[in-house]
Amino acid sequence: MEHPYGYIKDNKVFLKGFLGKPDREIGEVKEDEPSTIAYFEDRFTQIQEKVEKLKKDIEENQNKGSFLMKLIHLRDSLYESDALGDFVPIIEELNGLEEYLNEIIQANRAKNFEIKKGLIQEAEALKDDTDWKETAQAFKDLKMRWIKTGPVEKELEEGIENQFQEAVQHFFENRRHFFEGMALQAEENIKVYESLVVQAREAHDLPDAKMAFEISKKIQKEWKSAGKVPAEKRQPLWDEFSKLNNRIFSKYKRTLNPGPQMHPREVMKRVETLTEEIKKLAGKDTSPELIARAKEIQQEWRKLPPKKPKDANLLARSFQFFSDIVFEKAFLDKLVHGKYADFDQKSEMEQNQIKTALLRDLLHRDQTEYETAQNNSDNFQVRSSDFEIMMKKKLFGLKRKVDVKNYVLKQLSQK
Repeated sequence: MEHPYGYIKDNKVFLKGFLGKPDREIGEVKEDEPSTIAYFEDRFTQIQEKVEKLKKDIEENQNKGSFLMKLIHLRDSLYESDALGDFVPIIEELNGLEEYLNEIIQANRAKNFEIKKGLIQEAEALKDDTDWKETAQAFKDLKMRWIKTGPVEKELEEGIENQFQEAVQHFFENRRHFFEGMALQAEENIKVYESLVVQAREAHDLPDAKMAFEISKKIQKEWKSAGKVPAEKRQPLWDEFSKLNNRIFSKYKRTLNPGPQMHPREVMKRVETLTEEIKKLAGKDTSPELIARAKEIQQEWRKLPPKKPKDANLLARSFQFFSDIVFEKAFLDKLVHGKYADFDQKSEMEQNQIKTALLRDLLHRDQTEYETAQNNSDNFQVRSSDFEIMMKKKLFGLKRKVDVKNYVLKQLSQK
């Protein structure tokens, strides 16, 4: 059976060759020849519909160049399609449409090239700007515009991409170096603040209130001239520093205005009473009410004359020791509640285990600090009387911190 674009031979369906292609078998007769021919003609109609849809899509879309590969794939598939019809005009029409799309693509790539050259100029103008926040945002906008701009000719693509990325990287490298330098400087500044806090602690522990006051004035001036650090790192240091200096000033003011005189026997009686009361508090579990009372006792102690009878020295040390125990237990309680939201729901055994583990870590830190300070003191060559006094005070304070934690550990072990 013959067909304008094919034929049936030996129960096989053939498509006649076109555009230099040979005749090609596309199927076989299933029922009868007329219905078989109709089937393959219908397949050709479906191909025509695909082509028409593609043409319509190209016509209705702004980004016409995006359909080029779809057109090429469709056209190339026509040479292998199992259908009966006139493929030549369809292929020629698609060839013409390909040329049209290529012209659009060329024009778009030339336009994209000009846009990207403009973006490079903007990036070059911004790359040495040191307004880090606003310029970083400007570069983010530039990069977004670059991404949204279509491709350029392949032979130009690498060069223009490199120019843009070099300008972007230049700015962000400069910004990174700046902030790294700031971070390093901040670390050095933190060391200065930490050193001033240590000096404030040592001055606070000096027995000579006037000398402590003079040191306090000096280190407060140094604090004001120290460099910038992040607020979250500076604030805890400032809290301790200001508290210590306030205490130094209060102590110095008391030496200038000692207040009403007390008989030594009366002083001893108050020392004994206050020491006994703080000792009792140190033996109890911490609570807000207990801490409030401990602070009241400390205030009463501060009202006592700075110069006490010699017999009060041992009691004064006991008072300081048991005061430290009260506040060490309060600190430990705050620490465990901050670390474990369900701490109060745990059994007493679990609570003691948690407190013991945390306290051992704190003790190890204090023990190490004490041993380091002791070694440094032994190795120091040049000594003065003031230095000797200051070091003894410092070592005594560190040793007391170790003893306090050991005492609290012992209390926990007896529960």
